[in-house]
Amino acid sequence: MNIEAFTGRAEAYVKARPGYSDEAMEYIRKIVPPRAVFADVGAGTGIFTALLARYGCEIYAVEPNADMREQLIVTLVPYPKAKIVDGTAEATTLADHSVDVITNAQALNRFDLDKFRAECLRIGKKNPLIVSVYNDNKENGAYKGTTRYKKSTEAFYTEPSVREFPNQQFYTREKWLLVHSSMEGVPQKGDAGYDTYTAELNETFDRDSVDGILRLDLVTVVYSERIG
Repeated sequence: MNIEAFTGRAEAYVKARPGYSDEAMEYIRKIVPPRAVFADVGAGTGIFTALLARYGCEIYAVEPNADMREQLIVTLVPYPKAKIVDGTAEATTLADHSVDVITNAQALNRFDLDKFRAECLRIGKKNPLIVSVYNDNKENGAYKGTTRYKKSTEAFYTEPSVREFPNQQFYTREKWLLVHSSMEGVPQKGDAGYDTYTAELNETFDRDSVDGILRLDLVTVVYSERIG
């Protein structure tokens, strides 16, 4: 796992990244056991963690990147049952057999899948439930990176339950540029290729927006399976 992949991107991440549909979150709440203890691995700035925490869940938010953890602290202030942990997907530092459910949102593609599975079995109670979530755009691919999310979920899971929930998003030009600047590997201001990449994003916005708003018909995809 590349710990520094999102260094310098936390502010853009929290301002522009889409959340996950209410229907998806209700579905997750229904498939987990009562009073479940969660490990949200690769928690980032806490977009998904906070959506879980609002149900009063006890959560360990595991995040290795220092910049992201700084924002994670702010995000989780309203949720005292959410504890922030400096750890990776492959070495969470959590105690053996301490959690019921292990989640990851928009993150599984960055894990060493074999080592993550081993860590899930170590920290999970008997047959822990693993839940992976990501936003996908099946229409025109404008929301980049979804192919690698699909590849990682299909590589990790054996016989998962898979559900999709509409998660329509609307972007101003500023937010459109900002959401892409939050993405791993995208050139930042001052980097080689930044001007060309930004021009391409502006072309996409000009082509697809209506009255200054670009709509993406995203879906929140939820994979879940017990492992053991």
